[in-house]
Amino acid sequence: MIMRNKTNTNEDIFKNTKEEAEEFYKNIEKVYCPYLKTLVSFNAKGLSHIKMKSWNKSRPKNDQYIRLKFIQLAPLIIKMSHTLQEIQKSENIEKIKISGEWKEKEKRVTYFAFIAIIDKVRLKIIVKKIENNNPYFWSIIPFWKKKNCSISRKTKKVFHEGDLRCD
Repeated sequence: MIMRNKTNTNEDIFKNTKEEAEEFYKNIEKVYCPYLKTLVSFNAKGLSHIKMKSWNKSRPKNDQYIRLKFIQLAPLIIKMSHTLQEIQKSENIEKIKISGEWKEKEKRVTYFAFIAIIDKVRLKIIVKKIENNNPYFWSIIPFWKKKNCSISRKTKKVFHEGDLRCD
């Protein structure tokens, strides 16, 4: 846990949170997901996606911070997930290693979303599965926003403003 005192700046807090999350993440390896009935890997792609919005484009630090802050809950949520809340299938151009070289190839990809509330923290965990490969942790989306619906004049909870591959 990060010790906060008056001398810690936001940059220090971010740096400490990032270091702790990266160290934790390195030691996860794989967890069993009851819904998928298989192991889910925690590889470099998931950690990179938390820090990067897309190739060569970092997420804002406040976005990285909130995701990294709760990363320790991701394996727990996957281990507890017996019910799928959302699924998205698409054809994506993926970078894959073929004969030791990275190449771009179109592949069928499935994103699975699991939602949990732990200690009053609402989280969405996304697992990515590229055809004929094992699933792996892709993202964590903390909290959710309330959005006004103009037709019913009620607020509804919105987890993301795009698709699961980007969030």
